[in-house]
Amino acid sequence: MEKQKKPELLAPAGDMEKLKYALHYGADAVYCAGKKFGMRSNAGNFSMKELKEAADYAHSLGKRIYVTANIAAENEDMDELEDYLKALDRIGIDHLIAADPGIVYMIREVLPDMKISISTQANTKNYQSVRFWKKAGASRVVLARELGIDAVRRIIEENPDVEIEMFVHGAMCISHSGRCLLSNYMTGRDANKGDCAQPCRWKYKLVEEKRPDQAFPIEEDEHGTYIFNSKDLCLIEKIPELMDAGVSSFKIEGRMKSIYYVASVIHAYRQAIDMAAEGRLTEGAAAFLKRELEKVSHRDYTTAFYDRKSGAQDQNYGSSSYIRTCDYAGLVLDYDKKKELALIEQRNKIHSGDYLEVLRAGEEGFMKIPAAEIFDENFQPIEETPHAKMKYYLKCPEVRPMDILRKPEEG
Repeated sequence: MEKQKKPELLAPAGDMEKLKYALHYGADAVYCAGKKFGMRSNAGNFSMKELKEAADYAHSLGKRIYVTANIAAENEDMDELEDYLKALDRIGIDHLIAADPGIVYMIREVLPDMKISISTQANTKNYQSVRFWKKAGASRVVLARELGIDAVRRIIEENPDVEIEMFVHGAMCISHSGRCLLSNYMTGRDANKGDCAQPCRWKYKLVEEKRPDQAFPIEEDEHGTYIFNSKDLCLIEKIPELMDAGVSSFKIEGRMKSIYYVASVIHAYRQAIDMAAEGRLTEGAAAFLKRELEKVSHRDYTTAFYDRKSGAQDQNYGSSSYIRTCDYAGLVLDYDKKKELALIEQRNKIHSGDYLEVLRAGEEGFMKIPAAEIFDENFQPIEETPHAKMKYYLKCPEVRPMDILRKPEEG
């Protein structure tokens, strides 16, 4: 079977450490934000010095870095934009991601050779809008998440000279492409400036106008209901179809998620893309990879708008809590082959006798190892790892730096 062209796998990078793990676990490119103009103001984000380091690091691996400038800009934002754009250009970033027409215009005026990706915040849902953005200077358009596969396929067919990027995994917004005012109204935190308080995840009850002191459950449940709370998007089983449609880039949401989340999700989608390109992504293989995605913290998964209109089945009415089937146990920092000792930085407690899974970049599946002997930094035997981010030694088969340890819930 002829190999299929692989789309780009684009990973979130909330800080430098997450960027390194995203690239290590198989991302072709990362997207991140500087200290201004980005839609995740509570992520770690990058200073100009850090962006330069990040760009140099990505390019040293033959990979790419994209920087967001995708807020809904106001006049005072535009006053600072030109200097910011020129600074990013000097750093050598590969794409700028924008949604505001004024910002797009400014990028094209100030940096005529810079590649522009139109953010999902622009809510692009039809092929004519893609043509508009191409004439405005964009080389890539990130589609709205509220589209099914038929619409995506037609947009690509009508615009063969524009790269089409789409989200395939991560949290979903209750509002069209993130255009929400709930956070601003309730907390004064502007979602369209990257400061969303996520009130869509809060619990609500119904209050009748003439009975302001009485709160009624919206469903017959004394705990109330989460009427705005979307499930998380997961399209890993749809990868072959999306590749066949001609999507240029698969984007993962999650700049504020953990290293474990980013590495695990990228690892799964890397395998899915590679296997699909070789005709090996069977139904069983896709189901295995989806189970891998259930090991990270997430809300129930949905394919959302992919092959139908989104509806009640895509909402979590009972809870806004996250679920997972594994705990993030730790990061491998080093390994001594002679002593068969791994130096681990703890993320969650393990006990002597636990069985751990080892997630390793570039390898399908995972390895299981026993936590038979644990030692503190002074090589004294211990029965558990009680302190957050403590360093400890684990006697185990060979592991490698940047391997990730996870502990199945049942283990």
